[in-house]
Amino acid sequence: MINVKLALSALLAEIASWSSLWLLHNHSDAALLSYLAAHALASVLLALCLSPFLMAAASSRQQRLPLTALMALLSYAVPVVGFVGSVIATVVLHRRRGSAARKKFSSLPLPEFDPHQQASGGRRQVGLQSFLANQAVPVPLRMRSLAALGHVPGRIASPMLRMALSDSSDDLRLLAYSMLDAQERQLSQSIHQELQALERARALEGNEAGPRGLQAAWALSDLYWELIYQGSAQGDVRDHAIKQSLHYCNQVLTQRPDSALLLLRKGRLLHLLADGDGAQSCYRQALDLGLPAARVIPYQAELLFEQREFAKVQELMRRLEDQQVLPRLRPCIQYWSAP
Repeated sequence: MINVKLALSALLAEIASWSSLWLLHNHSDAALLSYLAAHALASVLLALCLSPFLMAAASSRQQRLPLTALMALLSYAVPVVGFVGSVIATVVLHRRRGSAARKKFSSLPLPEFDPHQQASGGRRQVGLQSFLANQAVPVPLRMRSLAALGHVPGRIASPMLRMALSDSSDDLRLLAYSMLDAQERQLSQSIHQELQALERARALEGNEAGPRGLQAAWALSDLYWELIYQGSAQGDVRDHAIKQSLHYCNQVLTQRPDSALLLLRKGRLLHLLADGDGAQSCYRQALDLGLPAARVIPYQAELLFEQREFAKVQELMRRLEDQQVLPRLRPCIQYWSAP
């Protein structure tokens, strides 16, 4: 795009250069010096004005600078004809070489899909959080992306939905709030149903928990844990959910102390309550009962890291080198296993 101000300035400077000859007498030294100065300024301004047209004609910055200098020199060395010639040469060069450069990459083939990613049932959420946070993206596109989070596990969806609550778009905030509310309402409804089931079991089986009571208590511990795991519970509600999940977890463990899964659950709940010794004890019991090391050791290492026991963390993580673990855990194992 041509710079109108530079073009007008170049034209006025060139007119002023010729006017100085007439005003200061044609044969005087002052007239010649004023002409040369005004003409040089006009030549430089014209070259700068035409330089954007060289963007497509020249392949690099190193080529554009010499071409701009050449135009300024030509305009200065050849009055009038140099001005007109520079303009014509730039337009012709721009049309002949610039159009060819634009057609060179007019279309690009789409990359093939990763067959492993295509075969999986779920979609990857890489970059979705950045996409939702980008205010330059049209709101309808972001709303469709936000609605797609309804098919994403709550652990992944909840942080992005809570981030959307502070968005500048009212529609986006309302959609995020309604989706979060639906998640919490569904879990709360399930908890209410299991509480009723627990009360019926106690009425039938007495105060001592029987099979139905243990099943309901186990389900309640799972549901309260789901509130914590998904991030649906925040603040005091989260603290209450931790205590309730631990309460029902202990209730089942009194009857089934050999449940490795519940011992792991109890260890994580105690970890959240800052009871490090109790959490480590539960982790060790879960390992002794046969739970795979890859499911327990990362939580043990996390707790030891918080206690700044880095040597023990390294020792634990080295035990996972030959274990089958999740891919996202492999870089952490490599880091702590380094000599």
